[in-house]
Amino acid sequence: MTLYLPDPDATDRLATALAPLLRAGDAVLLSGDLGAGKSHLARRIIQSRQAPHGRVEDVPSPTYTLVQTYEADGVEMIHADLYRLADPSELAELGLDDALGQAIALIEWPDRLDISPALALDVTLTPEGEGRRITIAGPDAAWAERLSRLKGALGG
Repeated sequence: MTLYLPDPDATDRLATALAPLLRAGDAVLLSGDLGAGKSHLARRIIQSRQAPHGRVEDVPSPTYTLVQTYEADGVEMIHADLYRLADPSELAELGLDDALGQAIALIEWPDRLDISPALALDVTLTPEGEGRRITIAGPDAAWAERLSRLKGALGG
């Protein structure tokens, strides 16, 4: 699925539509250059999961902490930014390996992972004009129905 998001509000709508489709154990791999909108999308996904429960946290970019953990709807959510990761062996120290498969993991700069989760949803953001183009792809068996629901929620 490829979409053009003309402004931050469109990115927010996508995040709001995607958030309830994510389940414990899902990994969302967020790729794109610096400033492409990876942290913005992850922030809105987390806050969209929290909002129905009256608890919306500030969600800073985890550029320096590398991993931030949140709770939303009884599910642990991990927001990781691996940009500053020097070596994949550092992942064990972060506890990311343990979280994958149990939490909803939103991972920026997934190219720094030593092994990519098999059933991950790949999201690539590319600046285009005033907005961004986003490509979303996942293994058919695991994501086809959910991506169809996402497309429907976005009016497509």
